[in-house]
Amino acid sequence: MDKLIRAISDDGLIKLTAVSLRHAVERGRQIHRSLPVVTAALGRTMSAASMMGAMLKGDDSSITIRINGGGPVGSIIVVSDSGGNVRGYVQNPAVDLPKRPDGKLAVGTAVGTDGLITVTKDFGFGDPYVGSTNLVSGEIAEDVAAYYVESEQVGAAVALGVLVDRDQSVLAAGGYIVELLPGATEELLIALEQNIRTTGPVTDTLKDHGPEALVQQVLQGFMPRMLEAHPVEYRCYCSRERVVKALISAGPAALAEMAVGEDETEVTCQFCDAVHRFSAEEILGLLG
Repeated sequence: MDKLIRAISDDGLIKLTAVSLRHAVERGRQIHRSLPVVTAALGRTMSAASMMGAMLKGDDSSITIRINGGGPVGSIIVVSDSGGNVRGYVQNPAVDLPKRPDGKLAVGTAVGTDGLITVTKDFGFGDPYVGSTNLVSGEIAEDVAAYYVESEQVGAAVALGVLVDRDQSVLAAGGYIVELLPGATEELLIALEQNIRTTGPVTDTLKDHGPEALVQQVLQGFMPRMLEAHPVEYRCYCSRERVVKALISAGPAALAEMAVGEDETEVTCQFCDAVHRFSAEEILGLLG
């Protein structure tokens, strides 16, 4: 079971959100049939979006992260609701690259750095908040941290990871986001940085333990208090009704062309493997 945790240090100066997302990322891999380097890029983005979504207030709130760095992967789009449930899309899932000299997946090369990370926060009312920053490394975690500094003026440490097995399935996925609140001292920052170095790659911990272990390691010595903990999953909100609205928005000319050109029109959701089928008669009925 995938799980998200939010915690705070006893002095109230450090907030930490951690997530274990192996099953959701594996679901994304299966839907898109992604190869390992793409799975890692998509999974890191899903983990970031899940945690950032859970920080939003309001049941109708959602967050969308769009990344396009000009690399062979193309666009990555991930959406999370306010519960941390995510769905994701990647433009080119079949990208295959040699590993880096250190043996790790070449996510930065696959994503690229000639582009933006764009975060859209929709609170269910009014205009959404949209913030964009230039990509720093294409490795996702550093790019999300740069977004926090440049767009939200918040100091944050971000660690994300996806561990892919030899059969290309996902062994572990997730990460954490640490936010420093006003009043944090230089001594506190030094101690926190030491904890982060000691913790090491998040997948080393998540492979054998849950996100609780990440909280204890990163906030060691700060007496962390759990604020909430709940399951999360890969969740798509597509429905036949939403597809109908999308078809109608295409306009009468496009609908008429669909009805004449094919006996049946198939619409596949880009986020999941759901296929919605409409007969020519049903398409013509939408013209009314």
